[in-house]
Amino acid sequence: MGQSMDGVRGERVRLAAVIWTVLLAQVLLYPGVPDLVVHFGATDQLNGGTWFLVAEFAAFVICAGLWGYLSDRLGKRVPFVVAGAFGGAIGYAALAVAPSLDLSFGAVLALRVVQGAATIAAFSLSMTMLMDLRGGHGRNMGAAGIAIGLGTAMGAPIGGQLAEIHPTTPLVAASALMFGTGLLAVTIPEHVPSSSRATVATAMARLRDRPELSIPYAFGFIDRLTAGFFALVGTLYFQTEFGLDAGATGLMLALFFAPFALLQYPMGRLSDRIGRFIPVIIGSICYGITVIAVGLAPSISIAAGAMVAVGVCGALVSPATMALVTDVAPDHDRGVAMAGFNAFGSLGFLTGFLVGGGLADRLGFTTAFAVTGLLEVGIALVAFRAVYRLGDRIEQGRRESETASAE
Repeated sequence: MGQSMDGVRGERVRLAAVIWTVLLAQVLLYPGVPDLVVHFGATDQLNGGTWFLVAEFAAFVICAGLWGYLSDRLGKRVPFVVAGAFGGAIGYAALAVAPSLDLSFGAVLALRVVQGAATIAAFSLSMTMLMDLRGGHGRNMGAAGIAIGLGTAMGAPIGGQLAEIHPTTPLVAASALMFGTGLLAVTIPEHVPSSSRATVATAMARLRDRPELSIPYAFGFIDRLTAGFFALVGTLYFQTEFGLDAGATGLMLALFFAPFALLQYPMGRLSDRIGRFIPVIIGSICYGITVIAVGLAPSISIAAGAMVAVGVCGALVSPATMALVTDVAPDHDRGVAMAGFNAFGSLGFLTGFLVGGGLADRLGFTTAFAVTGLLEVGIALVAFRAVYRLGDRIEQGRRESETASAE
C-alpha cells in the first residue's frame, strides 16, 4: 500500500520521537556517570566510568547486526522496536535498584550489557524504518539526526540536574521514557520494502559486494568516536579543569548538542540539494578543528563557544553521512545496512571511551582532544576522492531514475 505524503510526515514525526526518547534516556546518565559508578561500587571514576559506558556499547556492537538481520528476514521491524523499548525500560529499572540489592560492580556491568542489547533494537530499527519511508533520504535522515541531537541536547542538562538529586535518579527517568517509547512504537505501521530470506552470511556477502558502504561506515565510526570521547573525557575535562558540577557539566554538553540538534533537519535537506561531498568532507575537517579548539580553550567561556562550533559542524556532517547509507543500500538489506552503520558507530563510541580515556589519563586532556580532532580531519583527507566519486555516482543514478520515471 502506498504512502501518502501526509501519512509519511506523521510517521516520520513518530519515528523521530522514538529515536528522541531512546537517546534522551541514554544521555540522561552521562553527566552523572563519575558519581554513579562510585555509587555502584567502582573504586575509580575514570576507569569505572569507562567500563560502564563500554558495557552498553559492546552490546550495541554485538546485537545491532542481529536485530537488523532478523527484521530483514522476517519483514517486520515494529515488534523488535517495541520489545527493545520495553526491554530497555526493564534494564534501566534493574540498574536503578542494583545498589539496594548489594550487587557487585561486575554484576552491574552485566545488567548494563542486557539493557544495551535491548536498547539498540529500538534505536537501530527505528532509524531503519525512517529509511523505509518516502520523501528524500536526506530529509528522513535529517529527521533522525534532529531526534538524536534533541535527545542528547536535552538529556545532558536534564540528566545533570537529576543526578544532583541522587545518582540513580536518571536511571529511573530513563526507564519511564523507554516504557513510553514502547507504547508509541506500537502505533507506527510497517513499510518494509520486502523480507529477505537470506542467511546472515548471505546478507553480509551482499554488503561486501557494496564496498562503497565502507565510506559512511568509516565516517560514522569517527563521528561517534568523538561523541563517545565527549561523553566520558569531556565530562571529566569540564569537571576537573573548570571545577563544574554535574548540573553545569550537563549545560556545557548541551552547548554542543543544541545546535547539533536544531540544524540536523535543514542540513539533511541541504545535502539532498547540493550532494553529500561538501557536508561530509568539509564538515568533517571543520568538526575536527573545533574539537581541538575545545581542548585548547584557556577559559570556560571560550570552551563554551568552541562547543557551540562543534555542534554546528557536527550537524553538517551527521545527516549526510547517514543518508549515504540509504543512497547505497539495496531495499531488501536496509536493516542490515543501517545495523552495520550503527555497529561501526558503536565501535566508535567504544574507541572514544577507551582511547580517549587512556590518552587523557596518560598524556592529559589537551593531547586527548588534539588526537581526537586530528582523527576527524584525517578521515576526511583520506576519503576525499572516494566521497567525491561516490557522490557523482549517486547523482548520476538519481538523474537516470528521474529520466526513466519521466518516460
